[in-house]
Amino acid sequence: MAKRSIVKREELEEWFTSMMTGDWCGAGRSIAWDKDEILVVVKMPVPDHNNADGKDVDDESELPGTLTRIEEFRVDTRKARMVVASEGQQRWGRTISWGAECSGTTAVFTHAAIPTMTRLRLAERRTLDTLIDAGVAQSRSEALAWCVQQVSEHQGDWIERLREAVTEVERIRSEGPG
Repeated sequence: MAKRSIVKREELEEWFTSMMTGDWCGAGRSIAWDKDEILVVVKMPVPDHNNADGKDVDDESELPGTLTRIEEFRVDTRKARMVVASEGQQRWGRTISWGAECSGTTAVFTHAAIPTMTRLRLAERRTLDTLIDAGVAQSRSEALAWCVQQVSEHQGDWIERLREAVTEVERIRSEGPG
């Protein structure tokens, strides 16, 4: 894999637009990334919600059709996505992962699970062990991942503002003296 390079949203959008041609590019995409991975979630057009009689289908029966559409997309585009991922990994030095979104349902097909080393004190380990004892998690690793997910869900706006601030700092640094 190539050396990691700095990733800019405009460059990613432009590159994926040039690489994702034809019917499989969907109705747009969202791109998220960190130091290890770039995740591309293709937005699928909303399926026709009429049944054979031409009448609207209720929301409860919509999910199976949506999941089928996402799975068909996954199978039909696998080879093309692998080519794009291979080139992207060489270009940015990060794993390229894929998903699809349709009618508000998102499925991620591939993703990197990156081990993270941390040192925890007794009180922090006890918190993780309590989650294990309560059946929330099966290991300290899983408990820690659960904690991170909870912070992300319940402090999402705050985390997003921090990300925006870091992006602005990176932009200003890149404009500074070499």
